[in-house]
Amino acid sequence: MPELLAAGYRVRVMARQPQSLRDRPWAGDVEMVRADASDAQSLVAALDAVDVAYYLIHALGTRGFERTDRENARRFGDAARAASVGRLVYLGGLAPEGEELSAHLRSRLEVGETLLASGVPTAVLRAAVIIGSGSASFEMLRYLTERLPAMITPRWVDTRIQPIAIRDVLRYLVGAAALPAELSRSFDIGGPDVLTYRQMMHRYAAVAGLSRRIIVPVPVLTPTLSSHWVGLITPVPSTIAKPLVDSLRNEVIAHEHEIARHVPDPPEGLLGFDRAVELALQRIKDAEVVTRWSSASVPGAPSDPLPTDPDWAGGSLYEDVRRREVQASPGSLWRVLEGIGGDRGWYSFPLAWRVRGLADRLVGGVGLRRGRRDAERVYVGETIDFWRVEERDEGRLLRLRAEMRLPGLAWLELGIQGDTSQGSSQDAGQGSSTTYVQRALFHPRGLLGHLYWWTVAPFHGVVFGGMARNIARAAEQLERGKPVTTIPS
Repeated sequence: MPELLAAGYRVRVMARQPQSLRDRPWAGDVEMVRADASDAQSLVAALDAVDVAYYLIHALGTRGFERTDRENARRFGDAARAASVGRLVYLGGLAPEGEELSAHLRSRLEVGETLLASGVPTAVLRAAVIIGSGSASFEMLRYLTERLPAMITPRWVDTRIQPIAIRDVLRYLVGAAALPAELSRSFDIGGPDVLTYRQMMHRYAAVAGLSRRIIVPVPVLTPTLSSHWVGLITPVPSTIAKPLVDSLRNEVIAHEHEIARHVPDPPEGLLGFDRAVELALQRIKDAEVVTRWSSASVPGAPSDPLPTDPDWAGGSLYEDVRRREVQASPGSLWRVLEGIGGDRGWYSFPLAWRVRGLADRLVGGVGLRRGRRDAERVYVGETIDFWRVEERDEGRLLRLRAEMRLPGLAWLELGIQGDTSQGSSQDAGQGSSTTYVQRALFHPRGLLGHLYWWTVAPFHGVVFGGMARNIARAAEQLERGKPVTTIPS
């Protein structure tokens, strides 16, 4: 969005839940429309009077994702043709000829072919591993290299790959909007380096200032086994890691560079691997990650919003409510609430949270390793560990929806009651008191859901009670000018 807006385009954003994008810095500069690629009728309004449509949709990680991707692409192409859209742009994957492709690459190739056959001029940009902050492939590489000084790896570590910097991908995507009207074809896009995955890990370690990694490939690690290994070590859940890892057995190298005839390379040339890693790590350090792979919906995670009382009549909704008076201003308390999770943790019984996160990873969930995009601020729709921000009312309420594997739906509300117009002790005066309200909610599915709630209920006093107490303590420390940088015990 920022790149298209900076290039002077008027942009319409299609989303299943437009309200989840309202906190984005560019939200006020675009038109938003509610639509779903699985609903042909909704695409009619989304594509009306559109000159260029970007198709960046992928069902990666869901069961039967190849069929879903094929059908969604067909519907989108049909709707684009009916709406007289001038051009489609699709970011797909490099797929070598003459090799048995992974399901992931096979699906990417098929979606590109479906859009090219739609009757609308289409530009398919085919990339391998994208190096940049927020990329799932980059986070796999980053965490494997940082966390494992020595590793036994599958044979795919010696597969040749042509990575590309996210900065160059964005330049190609924006440039594709101005391609000649009659042009409809695929373009290979890649950076200047061709490396094996092993070489990428060694070079990442060098750029990050780490010791040289010991990497020993063995033939017995199958894609399924290695995807579970990647899922445990990195923030990428195994449902997404498996198709990505399976694709690493295919050599993905650009065989042409004809895109440069229409979108010329910059004078300094395409970014090399080392420089792309440098930029990505600097953005992570400076908390300038614009978007992350984890902001997309997680396969199998609940998407139901918190039910309103009238709609919930007759259903079961368990609650654990904690109220606490905090000797701090609403501003100090809000800073603690908005900064929860990630490196700061959850303010109670850290071992219990780590065990719950590990258990979630073992059953294919997201666990705690997704962390946060920014240590201080969050947007609606973003993820914090195994929660997603469902509601954010500045200074009043932070509502999180659980995306861990559960026999039901769960939410955690962190709220402030009283006069929230007071920003800090300078405004409110020393000794100000604020009411903190914490509410955990759970809607069970079937008997297993009820059993789950009553099994964990005895631990709520330790986990949720300790959480409320330590959040209050952290806000009071902040009010006294002491930064909150560690997880309270």
